Amino acid sequence: MANETAKRMGFFERYLSVWVLACMALGIAFGTWAPDAVRRLSSWEFVADSHVNAPIAVLIWLMIYPMMLKIDFAGIRGVAQRPKGLVITLFVNWLVKPFSMAFLGWFFLHVVFASLVSPDDARQYTAGLIILAAAPCTAMVFVWSQLTDGDPAYTLAQVAVNDLIMLVAFAPIVMLLLGVANVTIPSTVLLTSVVVFIVIPLAAGYLSRRVLIRAKGAAWLDAQFLPRLAPVTILALLATLVLIFAFQAENLTRHWLVVLLIAVPILVQVYFNSSLTYLLMRFFQVPHNVAAPGALIGASNFFELAVAVAITLFGPSSGAALATVVGVLVEVPVMLSVCQICNGTRGWYGRGLSDSEL
Repeated sequence: MANETAKRMGFFERYLSVWVLACMALGIAFGTWAPDAVRRLSSWEFVADSHVNAPIAVLIWLMIYPMMLKIDFAGIRGVAQRPKGLVITLFVNWLVKPFSMAFLGWFFLHVVFASLVSPDDARQYTAGLIILAAAPCTAMVFVWSQLTDGDPAYTLAQVAVNDLIMLVAFAPIVMLLLGVANVTIPSTVLLTSVVVFIVIPLAAGYLSRRVLIRAKGAAWLDAQFLPRLAPVTILALLATLVLIFAFQAENLTRHWLVVLLIAVPILVQVYFNSSLTYLLMRFFQVPHNVAAPGALIGASNFFELAVAVAITLFGPSSGAALATVVGVLVEVPVMLSVCQICNGTRGWYGRGLSDSEL
């Protein structure tokens, strides 16, 4: 099984954890040594007052666009005929993850680490964790799905439904769990994030795929064009990490002990929710190419949106903003480990399933 997994993953993918850690270190170094340049980059917004950074938006497009080209959009219609995977994903994303993160944030920051964190700081960090968990992952899901041989059409359907629910459920859940009735989630931040990170690359991929198939044929697209774009996704991911950690370099270096403390509930949350989703998928006989991306969707977060909302509500140097950035620090390497676990357990997962379910 390990050899099969290695064959599916190229050189960059096999050592992605190493590149991710290197880019995090590079980003912190860039932010520390060239703060003026970083401030200029961080000030470029896609839409005024949206807190959606333009350079990161472009990199997200480059990350997602090659994967959108692979999707046969006609296959999305078939999702309605096998809804179990979608129902499980939505159950974990909306009825388990935000509430489990609120509990874990309270337990670790207000109880276990109470002697190391002041009550006011603990409330800020917990607020950031809640914002992080209340926004299901969107853009990065396509990277995780690719690394686990996920069904791209089904993954797109899971992301699309999550986005529709997020438009109406994100703000109420955050308000409920923060316990502050006058918290307002800026609609500009939420809508702009969904448009920038999902709608634009989705539309570009759909139109490009139609044009290229009409001009060159599906065989040419799959055999010639898409392989040339394969490295673009990984390189865009790495460049995104460099920028995010450059933007938050001062916060991360000044509060390194707090970073470690905040990382603990995030780690527990990721492994708990991914395991819960994966096991529920197995119990309900969902195919592995739906279960693996579903487990990753169930555990990961829309950190671009979370960072923007935390900065808008609490300020760029707040504990809440720091907590969302720690989410990025922890999530990417940990999600890569979840990808490896899903790939490594493919044989176990498939035992007892019929050929039609595999």
